[in-house]
Amino acid sequence: MIETVKKIFPEKSERQLKKYYKTIETINQFEPDMEALSDEALQAKTAEFQSLLAEGSTIYEIRNEAFAVVREAAKRVLGLRHFDVQLIGGIVLTDGDISEMATGEGKTLVATLPSYLVALEGKGVHVITVNDYLARRDYDMMGPLHEFLGLSVGLNVPQISQTEKKQAYEADITYGIGTEFGFDFLRDNMAKNINQKVQRPYHYAIIDEIDSVLIDEAKTPLIIAGKMEASANLHRVGATLARSFTRDEDYHFDNETKAVSLSDQGITKIERSFGIDNLFDLEHQTLYHYMIQAVRAHVLFERDVDYVVDNNEIKLIDMFTGRLMEGRTMSDGLHQAMEAKEGLDITEENKSQASITIQNYFRMYPKLAGMTGTAKTEEKEFQNVYGMDVIQVPTNKPVIREDRPDKIYVTKEQKYDEMVREVSAIHATGQPILLGTTSILQSDRIAAYLDEAGLGYELLNAKSVEQEVRLISLAGQQGNITIATNMAGRGTDIVLGEGVAELGGLHVIGTERHEARRIDNQLKGRSGRQGDPGSTQFIISLEDDMIERFAQTERERKMKSIKTDDTCRILNKDIHDFIDTAQKISEGSNYNIREFTLKLDDVVNDQRKVVYELRDRLLKQDDVISLISPMVPDHFEHLIAKHCPDTIVPDDWPLQHLEVEFQRAAPTVDVNIAHLHYEELDELKAHAHEIASRYHTLIADWANHEAVQHRIRQAALLTLDKLWIRHLEMMNRLKEGVGIRQYQQEDPLRLYQKDGFDIFQHTFADMNKEMVLVMAQLLKPLLKRQQNEASEEGDSHV
Repeated sequence: MIETVKKIFPEKSERQLKKYYKTIETINQFEPDMEALSDEALQAKTAEFQSLLAEGSTIYEIRNEAFAVVREAAKRVLGLRHFDVQLIGGIVLTDGDISEMATGEGKTLVATLPSYLVALEGKGVHVITVNDYLARRDYDMMGPLHEFLGLSVGLNVPQISQTEKKQAYEADITYGIGTEFGFDFLRDNMAKNINQKVQRPYHYAIIDEIDSVLIDEAKTPLIIAGKMEASANLHRVGATLARSFTRDEDYHFDNETKAVSLSDQGITKIERSFGIDNLFDLEHQTLYHYMIQAVRAHVLFERDVDYVVDNNEIKLIDMFTGRLMEGRTMSDGLHQAMEAKEGLDITEENKSQASITIQNYFRMYPKLAGMTGTAKTEEKEFQNVYGMDVIQVPTNKPVIREDRPDKIYVTKEQKYDEMVREVSAIHATGQPILLGTTSILQSDRIAAYLDEAGLGYELLNAKSVEQEVRLISLAGQQGNITIATNMAGRGTDIVLGEGVAELGGLHVIGTERHEARRIDNQLKGRSGRQGDPGSTQFIISLEDDMIERFAQTERERKMKSIKTDDTCRILNKDIHDFIDTAQKISEGSNYNIREFTLKLDDVVNDQRKVVYELRDRLLKQDDVISLISPMVPDHFEHLIAKHCPDTIVPDDWPLQHLEVEFQRAAPTVDVNIAHLHYEELDELKAHAHEIASRYHTLIADWANHEAVQHRIRQAALLTLDKLWIRHLEMMNRLKEGVGIRQYQQEDPLRLYQKDGFDIFQHTFADMNKEMVLVMAQLLKPLLKRQQNEASEEGDSHV
């Protein structure tokens, strides 16, 4: 086995993997002993391992034997035996790194090894996939193995009840979709009662298709939004205006970053249309927001590429998998701007109530690991953001697939003509063909070309999601032609039909280079699984979207020296370097976008931690009064700082106003500061603290009143959530202005951090103030009644 690995892998990888070889030999030595055990004796190993861990052993000390137990259980329960290379994958995952394994190498089975091992600690393991189908499939396939060994297994997918979710999270191993785990975190931090929370503290996550989850999906934050009425007329006017706008005259659009900003001319057009002097005045902030969203909808989103219109509804398309994202909508009025653009009824707007980036969600796990067929090209990002290395695991059998050099043409038309020629020639031999596309629009275009050529095919894209598993499983049958939108995360192996291996296996044709090499590699990896024969061919053009976006100027220069053959194929030897460079620029640009998004969210993330921690204390602490009570002197300090700055002499302090504010916050306490004279600020502060102290003593009696505590808790949570939603909206508006500042030669991130900190200080002071006031409002009648009763009792004694 080891000699085979050495032949397949170059020296650097051999050195990297060397440390695992001896471990595999040790695991293999356990195999005869495990085979000799009865089912009961094998199952008893779980309790034995748990006892060892309870006595102080680590998972690394029991790993070899535990892996041997899982391998033997898999043979008995699933009829599958882990290959040695799958054991390497399991070791990599236990170390908290990324196991890069080719398509068809059995990553789902690999995950059972570290899942079982870490689950023995009793703190929960999350096995995360990219969609419902894969989560259910993995749960159904691998669940029985874990249950045989005495561990509980749960499934976390959308649309299940809260009780089912709680049970799923309580299980030793929980399968589910990455975004759903993130949304559950946000929902837990909107819970009105501690019992509504479903998650327990994070421990360990294994992410399948980790590059799809942590990179492709990381451009867009997870957002939970509440409905609010949209201004339909404003959206429609915005759509009409946007349609009349011209690029580089009314707005600027950066092809690389996909950033949209208004030009001076565009701003003037909007100001004239609405009869206003300055669009950037504070009072016109909402108008600016609606207009920029209208332009974004017009420029950034293309029908049948980014979304489809289905039953008079906008349905978004996942650009990396080609699937419709059912139930997902754009927030902050962008979805409504798209509806206005398409002339549809305007639905209610989504207003952010909670949000987090994919990166900041998964960085909350103390230990993270993942698997994919394609991650090495993004290793720097995985190391920088998550602290994970990418370990390339050798294939079980040598890869004999033939990856042919790209055929490159000048125009798209020439490219598609060559594609038809190649499909016709290969189809005539009976060899199955998979055509990979980057969008639904391109799929439909290719289908039209094949129709014209009289070639039959199966079309797999977001419009046929129900059939996708069946269609992909048939793609390896003799004579089949399959057109598929972006292959990432499909999760279904293409098995070769009878006699196909002799014909050369599956032939994959890429019709456009993707924005990242690893997505090209995902497409190539569909062919040649488990030592199967196969071939791949990219047929591309200099008019393709990637070149348009990232190498337009360089292309114009190159056109002067282009040489072609009689099929119009470009012959210049350096053309391949040109394409590779464009793709690397694309990767760099997308990395910069993700990095910038993360840095912006890091600002909000620090704020989120503070607010969520306070929220948790409100939920968990029995005595909420003692939690809010220390905020009273802070509120007084804030009032004093606001109304009595150094620039105002003591005689001019608005003590009457301060007395009213103090009394609102500390009802029934004798405040009486309006008629006093203070020489300096410290005297006033000392008096304020003394008032707060008396109030604290007065309200401490209510600590044991459960009903009162409950009412204060609910009111405080409501206050906190309302102000947090307002704060998120303010931060979103601040983010919108970041682009404008970039053009003013200022560092947008530094300004966002500074202004964001100022806004948060203001918000947090408001949260303290409002919670103090809401508690005072609820306690006031009770304190008055208490005071009256004490007074009456005093009178009766007299």
